[in-house]
Amino acid sequence: MAYLGEEIKKLGFGLMRLPMIEKEVDIEQTKQMVDIFMSKGFTYFDTAWVYMNGKSEEAAKIALVDRYPRESFQLATKLPAWAGAKNAEEAKQMFWTSLERTGAGFFDYYLLHNLGDERTAYFDKWEIWSFLKEQKEKGLIKHLGFSFHDKADALDKILIDHPDMDFVQLQLNYADWHSSIIESKKCYEVARKHNKPIVVMEPVKGGALAELPKDFGDIFKSFSPESSIASWAVRFAASLEGVITVLSGMSNIAQMEDNTSYMTDFNPLSIEEQGVITKVQEALEEIDNIPCTDCQYCMKDCPEEIPISKIFDAMNILKIYEDLSSAKRKYAFVTRDGGFASKCIACGQCEAACPQHIAIISELKGVTESLEA
Repeated sequence: MAYLGEEIKKLGFGLMRLPMIEKEVDIEQTKQMVDIFMSKGFTYFDTAWVYMNGKSEEAAKIALVDRYPRESFQLATKLPAWAGAKNAEEAKQMFWTSLERTGAGFFDYYLLHNLGDERTAYFDKWEIWSFLKEQKEKGLIKHLGFSFHDKADALDKILIDHPDMDFVQLQLNYADWHSSIIESKKCYEVARKHNKPIVVMEPVKGGALAELPKDFGDIFKSFSPESSIASWAVRFAASLEGVITVLSGMSNIAQMEDNTSYMTDFNPLSIEEQGVITKVQEALEEIDNIPCTDCQYCMKDCPEEIPISKIFDAMNILKIYEDLSSAKRKYAFVTRDGGFASKCIACGQCEAACPQHIAIISELKGVTESLEA
């Protein structure tokens, strides 16, 4: 059965981590990356109002919109109502700002950005849903959807409340597939239950799955020495049914050339290759990490309102993948409203509530030393 975006090639260019020269986007290298991407038949570009403090959308105009016929590509961007807006008017203005920055005239795919947890409430109270539907009716948006970071039950509720959304954007990768915190597989199944096509984000888990520790990388290399480690993660996501495209936040020409080399004539994972992925998943699960199941019992009575389970998810990126930069990025995001690990007063309420008997106080000290330094 055909679905929205099925004809789009399965690699999308995420404009979140563009190459930089000091504090400015390297526009010339970005142009070269866009040219390579388009020359291989890829057409989906993804940015957001908040990316790179607006420089991503500006770069999209210079490197893409001003240089290619508008009908030759799809451009997606996002409205983050939770990101600094003080009222409905400021939140809605984000749409018009994005339209001006990109010069796109309209957006092929437009998203309510990063729904989940307390963030969804901003879109509800300021009636962003109806505002964007109005823009769709005017032809300024072709397809309306949302990106999402939360549990499967929350996704199910949003899709029940808003069945007219055209698509969803989800964090799907083989490392988070069975995660009790990310719930990649469960979220994927909810989207499929509601017959929503999916744009995949974070297929390489913020870069963590591009440079695995040697023992895990060797599992892939022993099967296919010529394939990059990152290619396994991107192809895993692209092999899922109902996927519009898989976003890769490419930062240089080498990454672009690698991704387009194996995705130009994309072949889904074979049964044997799926077995290799399973071996790596099992190996990753055996690593000594913080065994948090995200039940959040520890957080209910925390006097410092520390998001303990989300902090442990960030710390596990370091423990499992030895990726300090990704772990710090994740930690900065989950503590953006405060609640740093260093705020722990060692009251012990969290440890008394933890069904996994995690030494939470000690683990938070380790987080402070590793991710706040």
